[in-house]
Amino acid sequence: MSLQPNYLENGICLNVLANSVQNAKDCYEAAEGHVVLGVLTKNYPTDEAAIADMKEYQKAIDNAVSVGLGAGDPNQSSMVVRVSKAIQPQHVNQVFTGVGASRQALGQNETIINGLVSPTGKVGFVNLATGPLSSQTAPTEVSIETAIALLKDMGGSSIKFFPMKGLTHKEEYEAVAKACAESDFDLEPTGGIDLDNFEEIVQIAVDAGVKRIIPHVYSSIIDENGDTRPEDVAKLYQIIKRF
Repeated sequence: MSLQPNYLENGICLNVLANSVQNAKDCYEAAEGHVVLGVLTKNYPTDEAAIADMKEYQKAIDNAVSVGLGAGDPNQSSMVVRVSKAIQPQHVNQVFTGVGASRQALGQNETIINGLVSPTGKVGFVNLATGPLSSQTAPTEVSIETAIALLKDMGGSSIKFFPMKGLTHKEEYEAVAKACAESDFDLEPTGGIDLDNFEEIVQIAVDAGVKRIIPHVYSSIIDENGDTRPEDVAKLYQIIKRF
């Protein structure tokens, strides 16, 4: 099984949620494999249940599993570490403070691990205090360049910029994309992304020169049953192929 997401030649790969193994298969096919499917640890009562289920996902979609927290919940950080160690997925979502533990637990450098940082309202600065305890304290604002260097120190692969709230933080996002390009670091915009703003959000990262981009599109393409709509994944896939 490959430990790397199946990026397009332009360096873009989708990230959407999967509500079941069948839903994951349908979305995987809709994107012709250029997607990682998010499975949230928050949805499972125990590590064992999560590991058993995610192994079924792995078989169905060639390991294109993204181990998720669940709405960026910092209290899921440790469970993400344990589950990721057991299943060795292609992609891991982490709060900033959980990145080092995740890389060490995985024991390899192939799997993509993002580190969640939040907007601050100040262009060029992000909030690192996204962990279980730190998220309960005052924001820790540092330059985006410093955040990237710290993530590299910890074995992280990419910045997860969350919550984007669509294009609400556009200027901040542009600065993050520029810094990622200059530092040769990956970028994962997340939060409030839909079929209407998706192309512009990806375009900003492409124009900045970011080499690998994994945009997350979640609630906006989920139906009333909790399934991600494969037809919407197909639309997103047609967009990323154009870059």
